Amino acid sequence: MPMRQRLIVLVGTLILATIPATIPASWAVADQNAGVALLIGNAAYPDADAPLTEPVTDARAFADELRRHGFDVTIAENVKKAAMQHALDQFYGKINSSSTALIFFSGFGIQSNRQSYMIPLDAQIWNESDVRRDGFSLDNVLAQMTNRGAPVKIAIIDASRRNPFERRFRSVSAGLAAITAPRGTVVMTSAPPDTVVDTSPPVFMTELLGELKAPDATIEQIFNRTRMDVSRDTKTQQVPWFSSSLDSDVTLGSASHPAVATAAGHATPAAQTTVAAAKPATATPANSSASSTASSTASSQPVDKPATSSPDPEAQARHDYVLTEEAGTRQGWNDFVVKYPSGYYHDLAEQQIAKLPPDADNNTASVDAAAPSDLAGFYRRGQHRAMNGDYNLALGDFDEVIRRDPNHAGALNNRCWVRALVGKLQDAMKDCNAALQIAPNYPDALDSRGFVNLKLGKLSAAISDYNATLALDPKHASALYGRGIAKQRSGDSSGAKSDIDAAKAAQWNIADEFASYGIK
Repeated sequence: MPMRQRLIVLVGTLILATIPATIPASWAVADQNAGVALLIGNAAYPDADAPLTEPVTDARAFADELRRHGFDVTIAENVKKAAMQHALDQFYGKINSSSTALIFFSGFGIQSNRQSYMIPLDAQIWNESDVRRDGFSLDNVLAQMTNRGAPVKIAIIDASRRNPFERRFRSVSAGLAAITAPRGTVVMTSAPPDTVVDTSPPVFMTELLGELKAPDATIEQIFNRTRMDVSRDTKTQQVPWFSSSLDSDVTLGSASHPAVATAAGHATPAAQTTVAAAKPATATPANSSASSTASSTASSQPVDKPATSSPDPEAQARHDYVLTEEAGTRQGWNDFVVKYPSGYYHDLAEQQIAKLPPDADNNTASVDAAAPSDLAGFYRRGQHRAMNGDYNLALGDFDEVIRRDPNHAGALNNRCWVRALVGKLQDAMKDCNAALQIAPNYPDALDSRGFVNLKLGKLSAAISDYNATLALDPKHASALYGRGIAKQRSGDSSGAKSDIDAAKAAQWNIADEFASYGIK
């Protein structure tokens, strides 16, 4: 993960691992009034012997059902690459921090390098690299939905078909890849990973649309019932697959003012207009740690609560986030993450900081001007000093935190990382081991220790630590890249390439980040 995110290893993350958040049992789209959906039906592929019969019809029927549930729906029918990108960009633009965001794709899909790609009509695919050039990675789409702040993400992919492209470079159709759902996501595909289906008549969407009519059913219940329905109808010849990382029950609900669907058919990209974004809701996102941060963890980590006079801290954080986003300055974002040192909007603000250009204003005076007297103040200042490359000053702040609280796993991990950056590798190893003794399943501390082992040349130990990190967080970019470098140095060029490619897919600038640490 980017260094700024690594160094903001805040208490909310550890709290969520041990203490359940006090959120509603069921989080309905109707309560948020913020369901947004993009439905893509691609049927008329020029490379196919005949058009597919289901995608467009299914997308339209699905749109009707989603409108009944109050979604703001856009349909894209038979779209080429430019039009598909335009539809996705407009879809991303409608997502906000109160959105339940849904993507549906029906057409041809191909897996490459452990990712599933949705194929536009004009794809020119003759080898595997063409898949990554012309297709749209579902992993990347889910990452964009996450980056835009959607607390609930739903993906339904009906693309496990034999296709005219794959036979040009593979002897056997591979189906779609297994999809690791980011937090707050549920993904359903019409067949299991690495499987294609040839059922006639097609039943997947018929059963799914039928189950969507069930009142008050959660999305996981709908998907599970659909899986069983299709399996029964096809005598187990087709068994849909789904993966979920939802934090709470999610129902589609029913809205009082259904949105109007917009067709994006054979028209040019400019014709694919969308309706206005739904207004933000007041519901607390299911993956927010705000309600948890009032408690302490078993590891005695300190809890930093935002200072606010609002009776609803989450609403105040959302309000301040919008104002900060409008200003768009580095100083504004830095001030925001100091004011809100943990939680959902803190994480979004960190992502915004990562996107700022290098020449954006970078005055951190407000961070260093404050003379902290409490442990949390030293911790925050250490994080910001480290992010700005003031490593020696950051170490002083982390030293003070650990002096006051020797069991502060976050400060131990951060000091481990900074000590590794300045070459104090043995001291760094002691800190990482201490952090992991306090919090054994702490992904970033495992990743930090892997980094120390990598710098020490202990490649087997580094790979072991990175394996442990990825078992807890399969898309941890730093661990993937670090493991790739360790494999490369161990002579495993194939495994190295796979890990490094996966790391770059998860974080585009990860190679530059490691290069800044002296690792290439």
